[in-house]
Order: sequence, then C-alpha cells, then structure tokens
Amino acid sequence: MSRDVQAFAAHASDADLDDLRARLAAARLPEVETVYRPAPDPRRWDQGVPLADLIDVVEYWRTEYDWRAFEERLDGIGQFRTTIDGLGIHFLHRRSARTDATPLVMTHGWPGSVAEFVDVVDELADPTDPDVPAFHVVAPSLPGFGYSDKPASTGWGTERIAAAWVELMGRLGYGEFAAHGGDWGGNITTVLGGRFPEHVRGIHTTFAEGPPGLTTDGLTADERRWTEETYDFWHHRAAYAKQQATRPQTIGYSLVDSPVGLLAWLLDKFADWSDTEDSPFETISRDRILDDVTLYWLTRSGASAARIYYESHNSLDPELRVDVPAAISVYPGDVEKYPRPWAQERFRQIVRWGSPERGGHFPSLEVPEYFVRDLQEGLAAVLAAS
Repeated sequence: MSRDVQAFAAHASDADLDDLRARLAAARLPEVETVYRPAPDPRRWDQGVPLADLIDVVEYWRTEYDWRAFEERLDGIGQFRTTIDGLGIHFLHRRSARTDATPLVMTHGWPGSVAEFVDVVDELADPTDPDVPAFHVVAPSLPGFGYSDKPASTGWGTERIAAAWVELMGRLGYGEFAAHGGDWGGNITTVLGGRFPEHVRGIHTTFAEGPPGLTTDGLTADERRWTEETYDFWHHRAAYAKQQATRPQTIGYSLVDSPVGLLAWLLDKFADWSDTEDSPFETISRDRILDDVTLYWLTRSGASAARIYYESHNSLDPELRVDVPAAISVYPGDVEKYPRPWAQERFRQIVRWGSPERGGHFPSLEVPEYFVRDLQEGLAAVLAAS
C-alpha cells in the first residue's frame, strides 16, 4: 500500500468547460410546474425546482460563472491525494501558523463537497482572535465525490470511511485530532468518536442521531416539534434518499449525462434544506452552489456520490456510543433534528449544546461567520474536557 501523499492541482480542460456550456445551451426543459406562483412564495417549490428559477441559474452558469476562480481557491488552500485501502483520496490541507493548533478533520455530506468549507478554512486555521483555538484543517472528499476515486466494488460505507480518515490523519502526522461533520459527515464523525477514541480527542457535529426506539415522553414542546418535523421529512420529502439507497445507478445516468438534470437534483436540496423563505440564494451565493454542482459535473461523480446511500443508509450501529467529548449544534432550519435527551443516549459526554438562531443544513455556506464561531467555541469546550 502506498503511503505517499502527493500535491494535487485541480484543472478542467477547456474542452470540458466548452462541452458543459454547449449542453446547457441545448438543454430540453419541461413545461412550467402546475403549482406556479410568482416569487417569493415557498409553495412555489411544492413540485421541485421552479422552471423560472432553473432557467435563471442555467443562464448564469452558461454565460457568467467562473470555474477557474474556484480552482484557484482550492489550489490556494492546498490540495493533495493519497491512496488508502486501495482507493485514491483527495483532501484539502491547510496548516495553521499557530504552534498550539489542533488537527481537525472536517467531513462534508451529500449534496455537498469540499466546496462547503472553502470560505471557513482560513479563519479556522489562523483566527483573527488569538484567544480562540486554531486548527490544522484537513477536509477530505468522500469516496466517489469530487477528486477522490470512485469505488469499483461495494463496501465503502461510513465505518470504512472513518477508518480511512484515521489513516489519513496519521499519514499527515496527526495521531490525535478533533473531528467535525454534518449530514454524512456527521455520521462519519460519530463513528470516528465512537470507534477511535484513542485518536479522536472529541467531536463537533450538526447531526446527532440518537439510538432508535426512544420515547417522546418527557420531551419539551419544542423537542416534540423537532421529532415531528424529522418524521415528516423522512416520510414526505426524502424520496431522493430512497432512490439513491436502492437505485443509484439508474438516477446516475441522468446526473452524469445532463448538467441541467444534475443542477436540478442538487439545487432542490439546497432550497429545501436551507433556512430560507423561498430561494436558497437568499443566503447562499449562486457561485458557491455552482462551485459544488460543477465539481460534481466535471468529475462525473453524480452516480458514485449517490452510492453512499446504497452503502450506508440507516447503517449507523444502534449500539454505537460516543464517550469522547462532543459539542452538538442543532440549526433551526435543518431537516433532521434530534432532541438532547435522545442525543445523550448515544453521545455520553456532551460538553456544549448549541441552538443557533438561524441557519439550516449548510451552515458553513448559509451563516459562515456564525458557523466558524460556533465551531471554535464548541471545539474549545471539547478540547478543555479532553
């Protein structure tokens, strides 16, 4: 097994970018949704991405969006690849100038990517306030996502990914580290804390899934509302997860062949899962969402990324317990929220519980300045306890 870590530079060919623009220009679009309403109105999204919104984004993507600027941003942070367990893993690595910095692995989810972290890495590594903790930031691309390799066989679920992250951090000289994640990254961060306490000093997560079968008895009214909202999400708005968990190859053809199909599939989630009244662009820039979507497009990873659902949907071990210190933040606009009494059944040492006033599933994109402060404060509490 190669233990080499090699520098990596992102560079799409001009031919690939020209092909993208040509496909966008030639797109075949459906008729307007039958629940049409003028903006702003959250009910406009009842059947998915409204036609008018999609047309606007497609036109911007084709004529104004600058992929090269995102490539330069990635290269400015520092990109690398290494082979772990037979699979090439891409990651961002930004070392802090501070001698007291703590290694931190940050794991994204779906429909995200390392694009979720590009606006927060610098402040986490070299904070303007000398009294807050600094971090050597490592942000890997999940297997099948972005510039990581695509698994050629089954088996790359969250447990294997967590073990790969421990190996990755060790190769970088980080025998002990903290971990952060949301969405699938939160699941993987939970596994890291539960399975590898000798390496993981503590965790920060925006996804704190309790064990199954817990009662609502004794919950506050707000906590009961959280459980009802989470139930509603999984029973009425999660068809995407069932599709990707059962037939990722089928939807994958559309995601890899049609940039408009890929955009709509991902944009729908940025809209539904953000803490906004109507459009996700109320809080997230078009450029940052298109950085994410274009990364999926250029790496042809729509199908391979969807397979994480096939590998790991509902796979978090019911018996797994996390005994290392944990900081948990539940953003009000997120789609899956677990009450603290439920979370405490799995996370045995919660040292900080955050309840932000705003923000949804993508806090590093929606409320980046708050997200950084919350992560700094949460991990400060974790490190103090560890």
